[in-house]
Amino acid sequence: MKEMSRQARAESRIIGLVPTMGALHAGHTSLIARAKQQCSPLIASIFVNPKQFGPNEDFAKYPRTFESDSAKLQQAGVDGLFAPEAAEIYPKDFCTYVHVEGLSERLEGRSRPGHFRGVATVVLKLLQIVQPHFAYFGRKDAQQARLIAQMARDLNLDSEIVVCPIVREPDGLALSSRNAYLSPEERKAAAILYRALSAAKEELAAGVRDALHLQTSLRRILDSERLAAVDYAEIADAQSFEPVVRVSKACYVLLAVFIGKTRLIDNLYVEPKSPGSDELVFHA
Repeated sequence: MKEMSRQARAESRIIGLVPTMGALHAGHTSLIARAKQQCSPLIASIFVNPKQFGPNEDFAKYPRTFESDSAKLQQAGVDGLFAPEAAEIYPKDFCTYVHVEGLSERLEGRSRPGHFRGVATVVLKLLQIVQPHFAYFGRKDAQQARLIAQMARDLNLDSEIVVCPIVREPDGLALSSRNAYLSPEERKAAAILYRALSAAKEELAAGVRDALHLQTSLRRILDSERLAAVDYAEIADAQSFEPVVRVSKACYVLLAVFIGKTRLIDNLYVEPKSPGSDELVFHA
């Protein structure tokens, strides 16, 4: 993989990377399609990163579908697949980790201690190995994408982080590898996340700007689904992921909800139409 990157850079070609943990779906292939518009060669990685799973999380049962994933990547036109073994990424006596202060402690970081340390560490290693000019991430994992962009800036990495739109099912459920865990009843119930975000969008479009009011509305809708248990439903600044009192600049409406035993996340990105404008633009 390093040799492919070295040769591509020597030929002044633009290298792209789409990092994945496998169990590929249309969200991943949308990243690949976006990357192919800018990059050649395009490399995808498959690595289920043990360092980002907590002791009570789903590392052992996380879906592993390498053969079908490889076929999907080939069909999508990926030029190279990097699928290392854990020992290659974390050799014996590995003891160096990346911690992005602040962003790592909020929301997802608060709910999943150590998660972002594992994410930042493995993404840094992938960027160092592949040496891409551009690396592509989905906005469903908004806090992760923001944290990775911060890391890339702070460490002067020669890789630009590109954040791409969420891909959804017809009923609005954001595509996720973890959706496979849902029973038919749970899958139907999971649409409540998008309904809550859609209601928040309607309130914002109608002029509501008070974050506490919006959070109360989100929880009321989510609590109406008996299979749903809310981890968090918050309005946060799009850069710091700190809570906001009023929606007056770029923000995320962020949800983390258990549907049965499956934890799902989703978000709505909100920004002023122009600097100082009270009119908002929405990205769901």
